[in-house]
Amino acid sequence: MGSDLFAAVPDRVSVYEVSPRDGLQNESATVPLSGKLRLVDALVAAGLERIEITSFVSPKWIPQLADADDLAEAVMAHRASHRPSVRFSALCPNARGLERAKKAGIEEIAVFLSASETHNKKNVNKSIDATLAAFEETIAPAREAGMRVRGYVSTVWGCPYEGDVAPERSIAIAKKLYAMGCYQISLGDTIGAGTPRLTRDIVGRALGELPVDALAMHMHDTRGTALANIVVGLELGVRHFDASVGGLGGCPYAPGAAGNVATEDLAYMLQGMGVETGIDLERLVEAARAAESIVGRPLPGKVHKAGIRSLRA
Repeated sequence: MGSDLFAAVPDRVSVYEVSPRDGLQNESATVPLSGKLRLVDALVAAGLERIEITSFVSPKWIPQLADADDLAEAVMAHRASHRPSVRFSALCPNARGLERAKKAGIEEIAVFLSASETHNKKNVNKSIDATLAAFEETIAPAREAGMRVRGYVSTVWGCPYEGDVAPERSIAIAKKLYAMGCYQISLGDTIGAGTPRLTRDIVGRALGELPVDALAMHMHDTRGTALANIVVGLELGVRHFDASVGGLGGCPYAPGAAGNVATEDLAYMLQGMGVETGIDLERLVEAARAAESIVGRPLPGKVHKAGIRSLRA
């Protein structure tokens, strides 16, 4: 790496793109199907290989994703035109969502819950224990159908209703998801409360309990600390990070939460650190600008605005 400071940083990481789902679900206006397909195509062209495209939830709860079936079927119908390594996934909150995902040909699903009881009840109208019990109807059946299952744990760094969340609570949930069959668990800073010291504590503890490839970080940039927290994760050996092009996103049940870390900002930083991602940064910037056009408003990501200068590792 050229510096002892980053001696422990992995040579390569995987970026899990969430803008078509986690980004667009928080938009006040519904993006048409054609715009969503345009975004997915731009992300694939930029080299992203793990893309979460939608959520199979009731349109009553998230009307912005009411076209989940049509979108998934359209994306999977053109599966052969994409690189074989590209994997599309979707959020599935229940057995009904799983059946919809299977019908559309989705290869991977994700399940989600919060480490905070209050946030979980507002988000899915269930307690944490009841949510985990309900996963019995999705995780095992999905794996039996040959699908991979990823898990999200939200509010790990703090809850908008309960404040601080004990790391051991989040890690216990993550371990339960792993034992149930999730190949990877994404720990989320839903309200962007993380600081490097707190991140070192939380992620360090998690890595003491779970394999490194079973953990991912999902950092929101509400207070401008997402990249700093990701650097801490990198130094600890984390190799999987969620991001959203342009910084699209937020959380409807976390008032004031800004979007996820912008994929182009993350990719720019990683490239400058000499960490391989497989991403074409110029095309990723184009995708971020396309996302702005699709949602019809400026997005908070910085690199797509400032442009790319020459990088030296």
